[in-house]
Amino acid sequence: MSLSLRQKLAILADAAKYDASCASSGGRKRTSRDGAGLGSVTGAGICHSYTPDGRCVSLLKILLTNHCVYDCAFCINRRSSDTPRARFTVDEVVTLTLDFYRRNYIEGLFLSSGIIRSCDYTMEELARVAERLRTVHRFRGYIHLKAIPGAAPELLAKAGRFADRLSVNIELPQEESLLRFAPEKDHASIRGAMAKLRMGIDGAKDPKSRARPPAFAPAGQSTQMIVGADGAADRDILATSASLYGGYALKRVYYSAFSPIPSASAVLPLKPPPLVREHRLYQADWMMRFYGFEAKDIVVADDGMLDLTVDPKLAWALANRDRFPVDVNTAPREDLLRVPGLGVKAVDRVLASRTVKSLRLEDVAKLTRSVKSARAFLVASDWTPAALLDRERLRQIVAPNAQRQLELFAA
Repeated sequence: MSLSLRQKLAILADAAKYDASCASSGGRKRTSRDGAGLGSVTGAGICHSYTPDGRCVSLLKILLTNHCVYDCAFCINRRSSDTPRARFTVDEVVTLTLDFYRRNYIEGLFLSSGIIRSCDYTMEELARVAERLRTVHRFRGYIHLKAIPGAAPELLAKAGRFADRLSVNIELPQEESLLRFAPEKDHASIRGAMAKLRMGIDGAKDPKSRARPPAFAPAGQSTQMIVGADGAADRDILATSASLYGGYALKRVYYSAFSPIPSASAVLPLKPPPLVREHRLYQADWMMRFYGFEAKDIVVADDGMLDLTVDPKLAWALANRDRFPVDVNTAPREDLLRVPGLGVKAVDRVLASRTVKSLRLEDVAKLTRSVKSARAFLVASDWTPAALLDRERLRQIVAPNAQRQLELFAA
């Protein structure tokens, strides 16, 4: 029995909800006012929706199909799953994207797919959607395509010409876990696809090129890791992320807490990890990308796991009391960035303000919303924290509600 377009949308939008790696940040500013065309990456009239865990979704997020030749244990669309199946045609995805945009429901498209026939066939179909939107309908909105490991380089290149961002999911942080849960995949082919994408992205930015190189995924590439499906510790996850950022210049690594799926494989855990673990990994990831921390230094516990009761920056500061307090009037930027409660913008404001006056604690309070946490770790012209307290007593002062917050997350 053939399915209606509405029925296909219900199945393939639901099937795409497990992929977290879709955000339109980083897209080149582009609107229909630049010339004849439809849509925009940014601007008024875009309707955003929010998932129950707080993610902002402003893209039509669907799969081309949830049929798949692979049998990955953690995937609801695996070959052996009894989930209802559907498949869009290229024209159907194009029509949906344009109709959703005209209704101001979305600002663009996130399109992934199960593997049908072969990696090359699937990648070609995904690229055709983007090409049709750009060249036939002159769509100016954001397009994020899933790049398929093992697909021919020319197909990845074609996708990069029409998409704002491409992503290749690393799936699991450790090679041995991937071999166990998805034996038809391997990190070598996944990283190989990432390397090809980086070459295309770097080539489009080559300053030595005499001619202007063609655009290639101007918003870069991203990936996703599933958290809690295997036994990988947070230290292992962050180490993998650091290698991906360094080796392939990724814009983002997304962390997706494992969610039990219907008719799950017996090798998978029965319960999901607490969502706060996913949140702590995002905070730790931010520390690596913007605060100068190395992955190996962030996790302070011997078991390799992040503290779920306090944010990782505060946990690091509590474990490294010998690095504090720092003087807001003399400390270098890299030291100020390690003070709990001081964000990047707050540190930049401190550096600018102290060139014209000696900062008091009340001045710092005006520059950050978290001076209550910061004051135990800094010195100002009128402020010196009390004699060093033991770690647990200090923890109670700067994070008195940590245990209660953990209980709320667990609930």
